[in-house]
Amino acid sequence: MRIVGVIDLMGGQAVHARGGARERYEATVKRVGSPMTPGDAVGLARSFRFELGVDELYVADLDAIMHGRTQDAVIVKLTGTGAPLWLDAGISRAAQARRARDLGARVVVGLETLPSFDALGEICRAVDGERVAFSLDLRDGQPLVRHGGAIAAESATVIAARAAGAGAHTIIVLDLARVGSGSGLDFDLIARVRDAAPDVALMAGGGVRDASDLIRLSAAGCDGALVASALLSGRLKLPFDKRT
Repeated sequence: MRIVGVIDLMGGQAVHARGGARERYEATVKRVGSPMTPGDAVGLARSFRFELGVDELYVADLDAIMHGRTQDAVIVKLTGTGAPLWLDAGISRAAQARRARDLGARVVVGLETLPSFDALGEICRAVDGERVAFSLDLRDGQPLVRHGGAIAAESATVIAARAAGAGAHTIIVLDLARVGSGSGLDFDLIARVRDAAPDVALMAGGGVRDASDLIRLSAAGCDGALVASALLSGRLKLPFDKRT
């Protein structure tokens, strides 16, 4: 199973995400391994790679998602650590996707900022769908659709199938209410998304607690997990014990 370390960026700092309440996020302090300056995004990326055994990174540029202000200088430093990096930066147009690609990142297109599936299709054609992940953004299991957009408030499974049809080769099931909570994941929903989109790489995040959750994700058809708190607290160590 692929384990992807998560970095949430706000104001140039790595912040600790909790329940999607972005106004209350605080600077990340790593609790295992060597000391780290609070909020040091590059230090956190290096810790994920070289101390915690993570091979991929997922970066949420919260300034871009919330206010349209990208943190390109920090992103370039993070891609310079050498780990493949998925960038969620409120990308909703092909030009933004190309910009992310030119920074050295793979593209994440989040449901909460996506205006239409046509826009997702254009992004996939612009940068190659193999480099595009669609983030199925949820809150308490309900899809977060853009107000005034062309995406209807349909079920998560229908939205996942349409995203795959638009050309995204990866789908990330991400429930913001569970982020940083250590509450576990909705394994039944993840299994239904796998059934609805059988030909994509399927990832999940928000609430991963320990190795037993990874085993259940694998059983639900997941190819990988987005993890931050469980790794930084030491509750999850890599490589994880598949017998747990």
